[in-house]
Amino acid sequence: MSLPPCPKCNSEYVYQDQELLICPECAHEWNPSESAEEDKLDIRDANGSQLNEGDKVTLIKDLKVKGSSQVLKIGTKALIKRMVEGKDHQLDCKVDGAGDMMVTAQFVKKA
Repeated sequence: MSLPPCPKCNSEYVYQDQELLICPECAHEWNPSESAEEDKLDIRDANGSQLNEGDKVTLIKDLKVKGSSQVLKIGTKALIKRMVEGKDHQLDCKVDGAGDMMVTAQFVKKA
């Protein structure tokens, strides 16, 4: 049985003590059954709808692509591959006609 790495320091030397998992390197203790609920990010679109991985979204305004002369037009559809915590770009999306890129959640709405 393999145990997941420590969520704080990514140490692989995790051991189990009854219901808790413990990291000997940073002394972090957690319950693996509760960690899935805590790790969920609360990212919302321009309308306030909760976004999840796998959701389809639509751009609500024209966006310039950094480092390129390309512009993503309003109404362009995208698929959320993963969500990351950050203030600039929270959504890692596959955008129709443009490929993979990071998008800010405030510029999309759930499709």
